[in-house]
Amino acid sequence: MSFDTISVIGLGYIGLPTAAAFASRKKKVVGVDVNQHAVDTINRGAIHIVEPDLDKVVKAAVDGGFLQAVTKPLAADAFLIAVPTPFKGDHEPDLAYVEAAAKSLAPVLKKGDLVILESTSPVGATEQMAEWLAQARSDLSFPQQAGEAADVNIAYCPERVLPGQVMVELIQNDRVIGGMTPKCSERASALYKIFLEGECVITNSRTAEMCKLTENSFRDVNIAFANELSLICAEQGINVWELIRLANRHPRVNILQPGPGVGGHCIAVDPWFIVAQNPQQARLIHTARLVNDGKPLWVVDRVKAAVADCLAATDKRASEVKIACFGLAFKPNIDDLRESPAVEVAHLIAEWHVGETLAVEPNVEQLPKSLAGHVTLTPNR
Repeated sequence: MSFDTISVIGLGYIGLPTAAAFASRKKKVVGVDVNQHAVDTINRGAIHIVEPDLDKVVKAAVDGGFLQAVTKPLAADAFLIAVPTPFKGDHEPDLAYVEAAAKSLAPVLKKGDLVILESTSPVGATEQMAEWLAQARSDLSFPQQAGEAADVNIAYCPERVLPGQVMVELIQNDRVIGGMTPKCSERASALYKIFLEGECVITNSRTAEMCKLTENSFRDVNIAFANELSLICAEQGINVWELIRLANRHPRVNILQPGPGVGGHCIAVDPWFIVAQNPQQARLIHTARLVNDGKPLWVVDRVKAAVADCLAATDKRASEVKIACFGLAFKPNIDDLRESPAVEVAHLIAEWHVGETLAVEPNVEQLPKSLAGHVTLTPNR
């Protein structure tokens, strides 16, 4: 059950820390990414994303000869797929990146290999990935064909880390291991125990897939409750912060703090996977998504009201009013702008406001396309 060489496909916010964690245990790790800039940066011992302490681990791993990055998969004993799984159309899951990753590694698969899908995915995605691999490699057997006797083992093992604390939580948090067979789970557990200090909890692939979606949907629903309270309190003339502080004095109440919406590639996306597969049953989850997705519009309405008050109280014209948006990332101390409500707020303000719209975000050097040319990125000083 030795894993002499480990391949991580997708060197983004999850893949690169995972590759670095294995390499820090002096395992030979080959990271794969189609982004040539990312590959070149990593091979210099640097990183192309913002994540505390990751730079030190990557530099040590590269300098020690344990981590290298390439653009196409090489032979390995274990493959971990950590690529994006966005949604498309009417919030339907898009597995195109998973399919591309599976087909790219298929030519270098051999008997005895382990393939793990880490990307947050709809229920059944691991089985679909196994089918893509089987179609590409008819000379090998897979769990859906040969069960425990399969040549290649396959499992689903979702991450559950907090951006900004990935290098700590990746090692310390418990891990759900969902193999397509018990042997698949056993081998996947052995792989993660190379660096994992938390517990490996065994289940099947479909339950593991649903577990990750459930975790993020639970959080989304709770955030939506707080956000909906803020809408209600605004109409009733009640201070929502005081209300929540008082309500939380109840020993069995723990309401979260409201915000401008929900961001990131997990909580803002994953619940839609459940809704897409179970539209009739997932009514609460669907409503929570609508509440949180609608919050940026409410924030902009408040900004419009504040600007109107400013104009009424001064001699300024609307074109003379500058509006500054402090922070674009969906969390502090990271550069991830994916699904960030702050980006949407800035976009909506710039679309409406005739004056200058500024943005301050110390962790990015370039604005996303939706803001470029409409918002001015200013230094953090």
